[in-house]
This record gives sequence, C-alpha cells and structure tokens, in this order.
Amino acid sequence: MQDRSQSPRTILITGCSSGIGLCTALGLKARGYRVFASARKTADVALLQAKGLEAVQLDLACSTSVHTAFEEVLGATGGKLYALFNNGAFGQPGAVEDLSREVLRAQFETNLFGTHELTRLVIPIMRRQGEGRILQNSSVLGFAAMPWRGAYNASKFALEGLTDTLRMELAGSGIHVCLIEPGPIASEFRAHAYDLYKRNIDAEASVHRERYRTMEARLEQGGAAAPFTAGPEAVLKRVIHALESRTPKARYYVTFPTYLFATLKRVLPTRALDAILRRID
Repeated sequence: MQDRSQSPRTILITGCSSGIGLCTALGLKARGYRVFASARKTADVALLQAKGLEAVQLDLACSTSVHTAFEEVLGATGGKLYALFNNGAFGQPGAVEDLSREVLRAQFETNLFGTHELTRLVIPIMRRQGEGRILQNSSVLGFAAMPWRGAYNASKFALEGLTDTLRMELAGSGIHVCLIEPGPIASEFRAHAYDLYKRNIDAEASVHRERYRTMEARLEQGGAAAPFTAGPEAVLKRVIHALESRTPKARYYVTFPTYLFATLKRVLPTRALDAILRRID
C-alpha cells in the first residue's frame, strides 16, 4: 500500500462503468491511489462520481474524446500521471466470414486504436517523470483464439503484439509495461456482446446459423457462462502487483483457463490445440 504521508499516486483507468474497471477503480481508491475513472456514457460518469470517484467521460472510439479526457486529467493532477490501466474494451461475437469491414473496424477503434492513442499521450508525461506504469488489459483470447470470437481475438492479439514491442522499446526508461490476461470474469461483458451480436450479425442468413443458436444460449445464460469464472477482484490483485512491484511481470495470468491454455499452447501441436478450442462455443 502507498505511503499516505506522500502525495497519492495517480492512475487513469478506462472502461469503469462496471466489472473489472469499476472494481479496480474502487479497490485502488481504497488503497490510497488518486483514481481517475473513465466511462463512455455521461450517465455512467455520474454514477462513478456518486461512488466517490473522480470521473471523466472518455470514448475510446473518438479521438477528440480521448484527447479531451486526457487533458482534463492532467489539468487536475498538475501534469502528472503515474499509471494508465487500459481496460476499456468490448467483444463483438460472430463468425469471421459474417463480420463486415465496418463491424471489424469498430472493434479495433475501441480495443486497439483508442487504447494506442491514449498510451501515446501518456508516454511523454511518464518520460519526464522518469517513471510510470502502463497496464494493458488483454485476455486469454489475446494468445489462444477461440471460434465465434474472431473480431475480439484479432483486436487482443494485436494489442499483445503492440504491447510486447512497446515494453522492449521502453526498457530503461523507468516506464514498465504489463499485460493483464484474464480468462472468464463475472461482468456485464457477455450482455453487451449479445446486444452487438443481435445488431451486427445476420444469423438466419449465415451458414453458421445452427452454431449460432448454441452461442445465443450461452450469451443469454444468467450467471457464470464458463467454468472457473472469477470475480473482478482477481484482476485487481494482479493490477496491484503490476503497480507496486519493483520488478513487475510482463504478463499476469488471471483464472485457471488462462494458465491452462497458456500451457497447452506451449506443449501441444497446433492441430491438437485447435481440436480442443473448436469444442468451445
């Protein structure tokens, strides 16, 4: 925990309307951090403020919004920011052949391009400070692709490649770059994904319509949709280590499935791993 006799370290967290972002924002505030929690909708910003958080509106799909929110945070901190947790993201379900160019672009605008733009803004600040932490919330789907999640898989694979490169390029700068790789976490992520599926995928016109019915049942299911689903507190624990360790890890696995598939990816031939992953709806 931070030394409360000193000025609290500041952190900007994206995607705080619920789930991992909200849990992390509240947990770090309780730990003594000065937390700037962001959300895309003004109503969610108001709810965050009602919970006692400093909150800003930030839509990762909009470059103007990214810059405006960042300047608002810097204005409040006197131009300093210790950490950035890039958590904001969404998942667009659907078979790859059913994803239009526009739908795939929208997935990347939020999950990669907006995250990248915000990261670029914070790096000069951290360089001047001589220290900083950049945490990227990826996924088990950032290294183990699963069917019917092609857009999300692609965005998280891209985020991991960009982050690995950034980590090497910032070596020796005092800025640490870490990937957080959750598996199934209890949140509203699945409900949001189902809304996007209904909006953007024409299931009845697809050759995959029978498989889509199985996927619909999973997305409609209440409670945990996958075994070993953990609460967002599991991510908070890794975030705290990444922020406070003198030598943070490059990768933080969260939940049993993440550890399992990381191991299987190392030891199994591609065809054998594909056979396992194909069984996941």
